[in-house]
Amino acid sequence: MGSKHNPPGNSRSRSSLSLIVVVALCCFFYLLGAWQKSGFGKGDSIAMEITKQAQCTDVVTELDFKPHHNTVKIPERLADPKPISFKPCDVKLKDYTPCQEQDRAMKFPRENMIYRERHCPPENEKLRCLVPAPKGYMTPFPWPKSRDYVHYANAPFKSLTVEKAGQNWVQFQGNVFKFPGGGTMFPQGADAYIDELASVIPIKDGTVRTALDTGCGVASWGAYMLKRNVLTMSFAPRDNHEAQVQFALERGVPAIIAVLGSILLPYPPRAFDMAQCSRCLIPWTANEGTYLMEVDRVLRPGGYWVLSGPPINWKTYYKTWNRTKADLNAEQKRIEEITESLCWEKKYEKGDIAIFRKKINDRSCDRPTTVNTCQRKDTDDLWYKEMETCVTPFPKVSSEEEVAGGKLKKFPERLFAVPPSISKGLINGVDAESYQEDIKLWKKRVTAYKRINRLIGSTRYRNVMDMNAGLGGFAAALESPKSWVMNVIPTITKNTLSVVYERGLIGIYHDWCEGFSTYPRTYDFIHANGLFSMYQHSCKIEDILLETDRILRPEGIVIFRDEVDVLNDVRKIADGMRWDTKLMDHEDGPLVPEKILVAVKQYWVAGGDGNSPSSSADNSSEEE
Repeated sequence: MGSKHNPPGNSRSRSSLSLIVVVALCCFFYLLGAWQKSGFGKGDSIAMEITKQAQCTDVVTELDFKPHHNTVKIPERLADPKPISFKPCDVKLKDYTPCQEQDRAMKFPRENMIYRERHCPPENEKLRCLVPAPKGYMTPFPWPKSRDYVHYANAPFKSLTVEKAGQNWVQFQGNVFKFPGGGTMFPQGADAYIDELASVIPIKDGTVRTALDTGCGVASWGAYMLKRNVLTMSFAPRDNHEAQVQFALERGVPAIIAVLGSILLPYPPRAFDMAQCSRCLIPWTANEGTYLMEVDRVLRPGGYWVLSGPPINWKTYYKTWNRTKADLNAEQKRIEEITESLCWEKKYEKGDIAIFRKKINDRSCDRPTTVNTCQRKDTDDLWYKEMETCVTPFPKVSSEEEVAGGKLKKFPERLFAVPPSISKGLINGVDAESYQEDIKLWKKRVTAYKRINRLIGSTRYRNVMDMNAGLGGFAAALESPKSWVMNVIPTITKNTLSVVYERGLIGIYHDWCEGFSTYPRTYDFIHANGLFSMYQHSCKIEDILLETDRILRPEGIVIFRDEVDVLNDVRKIADGMRWDTKLMDHEDGPLVPEKILVAVKQYWVAGGDGNSPSSSADNSSEEE
């Protein structure tokens, strides 16, 4: 009942009106909040959001990106289940390479170097532990000092200092290795050797950007090619020249464990502008020239091949090489016959060096009718595919002046020009417009990363990997002489590695259900975009993370982008791997379902407690 001062009708009317006002205000403030978070109407709202995240004390300041080798405890999150804690592996596994282990390798045939190829452990033999760093491990010297010096504790192998003492590969001085820049065929240094090559090959003007070094030793050629702004993919097997690839990566030079054997190299056709063999001891005339045919497959039309060492200059060295004149003369003639059948021309031979150039197309190529042409339907489908004794055909051209596969701009213009694979419509779902959008997207994302961690882009993170590289946008946005990026194209996704190389970047095919072809502790910064969503039904996330940990250096960083539910699963595992982790909003705001996981690998060593002192602080002062 209503009182005599407030009739029932008036009371109900005012109550209804009040309810409507309250609801209207709630809706207004909800829409206002959503509008603000969406980024519209705030000027450079994305940059403001990133800056806010980068300065937020409860987001990133607990992650320490500077190398000091102290353990940082992770605040416990009461809502999360306790993570699995992974134990360290035995100290004898500190240099463990899952797919190139000696004991497993010796079970395979030595014919065609099969035993030196990838042989990965079955599921029941995979390690479920953390590969330790050796005692005394130190953050590598910053580039370019790292080119010439490596801490002995990081790769304590002295055999090459004795075996290659007269060739200036490496010298042991106190607690460091020094790399004078020499090689078997250039004991006085790589610079003079490269200068001679540059008298024939256009190395200096950006025409040559990507190179392949087959049987690289400690990768001094690749190290000094970087002075010419040439990225060299170096490879060598894990053999009796212990740690040669490990030395290369400690020096800050791109390299992988690999061999010319029975399976195709993990690179697309027409990837490299030049290739070289400097006394690499590869039997080029064996198997009817199959190895030369494989180099031809990955060599770009118009590219160069350098051969220095046997049998070149055999008249001078036949006694030193313990071979007869007739044998060496016959070998050189056979090499020249094979190169001619590949449409290569010999452009130079003087002293110890011979240089061949692959023709730009097959219009002027007079191949013998006996040459077998490869019939592969998909020339990019090559993971674990066997080599064949056949010549990869040139792409078709309409004139004698046209470069087969498309002409490339000189570097650095090449980095952002539309690659031929895209302009010709060879990459499904990618055209010139979407390619340009990808460039803009990754420039924005890398800018956001640099706000999260201001050391990104400095020499602190020299060796960088993108585990799911796509069109190479991340690497292109990060491009700098201070770092290089290994662009990995997973074998289960769209094949875009040809685009990566056409941009003047380097990369490799890989299946992340297996171990990567490198030593432990070889990358400073590992990035992955959507990788775990891609692999969640193919193999265990745990295995991918343990492999990531194996190849990541102590105090190195990872940045993963993925759906929030996937990253929550990743984080639960990573928290048990001695990583300090933070889950962050997308740079466009919290309403975007994709999130960013940033992590720092703690410093710890075999037999240590994770709090060992280090002199890496001395190195950090040299970072730029």
